[in-house]
Amino acid sequence: MEYSYDQLKKMRASELREIAKDIEHDAVHGYTTMHKEHLVKAICEALGLDCHEHHEVVGVDKKSIKQKIRELKKERDVALNANDSNELKRLRREIHHLKNKLRRATV
Repeated sequence: MEYSYDQLKKMRASELREIAKDIEHDAVHGYTTMHKEHLVKAICEALGLDCHEHHEVVGVDKKSIKQKIRELKKERDVALNANDSNELKRLRREIHHLKNKLRRATV
């Protein structure tokens, strides 16, 4: 049976040990004494799955926001070299707000 990281993460340690019992891989060696977090990681490694959750950004255009942040960082570097503290503060706040917007939109 095919498993995903989310499915494995929601299982009990006893269920994970049952799965590990059928897997022939060095990562699951000693599965009977492993804790749940180690079992999930070992099974993911043995099955070739990603060992982390993927988050999606919903409701905003992530690509355009990241492009805008990159442009603002270039302007920030110019303002830093010019010792323009007012412009520097404005740019840093705008970068901060855009990053916060991305974080809020992450599901």
